[in-house]
Amino acid sequence: MEAENQTSTLEFFLLGFSQDSENQSIIFAMFLSMYMVTVFGNLLITMVIISDSHLHTPMYFFLSNLSLADICFTSTIIPKMLVNIQTQSISITYAGCITQIYFFMVFGGMDTFLLTVMAYDRFIAICHPLHYPAIMNPRLCGLLVLVSWFISLMYSLVQSLLMLRLSFCSNLIIHHFYCELAQALTISCSNTLVNYILLYMVTCLLGFVPFSGILFSYTQIISSILRIPSADGKYKAFSTCGSHLSVVSLFYGTGLGVYLGSRVSPSSLKGLVASVMYTVVTPMLNPFIYSLRNRDIKKALQRLFERMLWVQ
Repeated sequence: MEAENQTSTLEFFLLGFSQDSENQSIIFAMFLSMYMVTVFGNLLITMVIISDSHLHTPMYFFLSNLSLADICFTSTIIPKMLVNIQTQSISITYAGCITQIYFFMVFGGMDTFLLTVMAYDRFIAICHPLHYPAIMNPRLCGLLVLVSWFISLMYSLVQSLLMLRLSFCSNLIIHHFYCELAQALTISCSNTLVNYILLYMVTCLLGFVPFSGILFSYTQIISSILRIPSADGKYKAFSTCGSHLSVVSLFYGTGLGVYLGSRVSPSSLKGLVASVMYTVVTPMLNPFIYSLRNRDIKKALQRLFERMLWVQ
């Protein structure tokens, strides 16, 4: 009981960008604008996909789920950071930190799985076009999303429950702008061996397996595209997966930057910038990538705006 009372009154201190006291107003404006663009852009993509019957296909079903996951992923971190800047506070409660870690892992995992599922969808569409409607049926699409949710929720729950058994004594400083699991483990005064084993095992599995699936899919896709005789046919085939490939490159590129940055120096400016790219910039850019590089989305957006003008 005493331990429970102790943890309920604990507060962690998120240093992050707080050390740059002179530019707090600029940082606040920058993150607020990026957050608003992220939410608006991803909501717009979701609205367009739901409202336009031409986009009721497996690829856009997965894209709408990715957009919603991106909104939630960013919302796990940025609002709390903005409140802290506005109130000139760097603290987060113990419960708030555990909650942030949990949802960060849930939606980060969902992003990984959805990008993998989308790569599989493009693989079937380009390499096995005649069997595409039969393979990528609504039942399988729904099942793939449900399995992605289940794995993300279960892993995040287990990792959060293991965090609850840890004790934190002093020096409750996290050199980040959000509660990051690996850094939270370093300031615990309990035995964290089990936590680290699970963290590295699942990180390898959830990182290596999905990435291998994406790599295999695109190896087969590129091989199939190169066998198309006409240049126009090659362009049309590649244009259907160009947007997804750009998003995958951005997601895994920034993710690798975060990992390498944390290995070198968790509190370095480069590590913080890499984390911003991964947690904020990538979700913000996804709608732009899909709307600028995808003709179907462009046409659907045009139809949506025409309907809105017609109503007015």
